[in-house]
Amino acid sequence: MTTIQDINLLKIPVVENLSGNLAFIQNDILPFEFKRVYYLFDVPSNAFRGGHSHIEQHEVLIALSGSFEVTVNDGSTKKSYLLNKPNVGLHLPKGIWRELENFSSGAVCLVFASDIFEESDYIRNYDVYLSSKK
Repeated sequence: MTTIQDINLLKIPVVENLSGNLAFIQNDILPFEFKRVYYLFDVPSNAFRGGHSHIEQHEVLIALSGSFEVTVNDGSTKKSYLLNKPNVGLHLPKGIWRELENFSSGAVCLVFASDIFEESDYIRNYDVYLSSKK
């Protein structure tokens, strides 16, 4: 069963240059092979994103620009992460409830997902999620 201890921050390699830094992500950097990449942008500061868990899919979230807060929950323990660096990713394994909020102006959240979009992989009701953890 997945717990908060299975969540980790990933350091994304950066090539530093006076004319601008370059971060690169390949499948050998992530703890899974990604099959989908998407991003959230123009999120109002008072908006709430996430509010779900995945049955099988893993994700890595990166604040490409600006900042936002990710609150994770394994059914018994909650923890919050402030993402605000484009060279740090938050790995969310399957079975973790996530909520994203407090987006700064201009924030961009990049997500690498281990699989294509499948609605059947989502648990969108918190009570159903809690039942799945028993």
